[in-house]
Amino acid sequence: MRRVLILGGTAEARELAAALLERGVAVTSSLAGRVARPRLPAGEVRVGGFGGPEGLAAWLTEHAVDAVVDATHPFAERISASALAGTRAAGVPLLRLERPGWPESPGADWHWVDSLAAAATALPRLGGRVFLTTGRQGLAAFADRADLWFLVRCVDPPQPPLPPACEVLLDRGPYTVAGETALMREHRIEVLVTKDSGGSLTSAKLTAAADLGLPVVIVRRPARQEVRIVREVAAALEWVLG
Repeated sequence: MRRVLILGGTAEARELAAALLERGVAVTSSLAGRVARPRLPAGEVRVGGFGGPEGLAAWLTEHAVDAVVDATHPFAERISASALAGTRAAGVPLLRLERPGWPESPGADWHWVDSLAAAATALPRLGGRVFLTTGRQGLAAFADRADLWFLVRCVDPPQPPLPPACEVLLDRGPYTVAGETALMREHRIEVLVTKDSGGSLTSAKLTAAADLGLPVVIVRRPARQEVRIVREVAAALEWVLG
């Protein structure tokens, strides 16, 4: 029986795991364990790291894994780098499944930056009331912005340091345009900050911001090392079965 390791708890990872199991492939999904109540995929699930590339290589060999699909979040750089090194050491094929980024709509006021630190620097000239939707990791980049007010939305409670003037909203997508519009109006939001995560679960905020005429600061995805990348689950399924 073919054995596949899927890295990540994204919607694409869950969809691929279910499709492979239906076709008789033994699947183990590996989650980082950073979310308290993750949506679990079908099949076998392990939570936590492997102990770096060496640990991953040893695990792949021990469990006779035939292929690895890296379906982690587009900004999970460390995990992806470890996957590349670990699979190379073990001689196991690796595929990157990464959903497309968000397309910029005509007339949208998007301001692209390369990092969270750059996003924090760009903010004052765009607005003083910020809807921050970059997740709980990396909030330290905004911790010294005492001149701004932040609505910080994330799934689990964030750890300090946080911006001095902020309200934390714990919530999980999917979101609707009507709900996002109402939220931004309620908190008198002037600028939205997000990462180019892609997908439909959280894209409603971009439509709402455009409808309200708000600028959006959007962090570009990190460059990927040499690895084959597919954008659709169907392509990843074909690669595994082929």
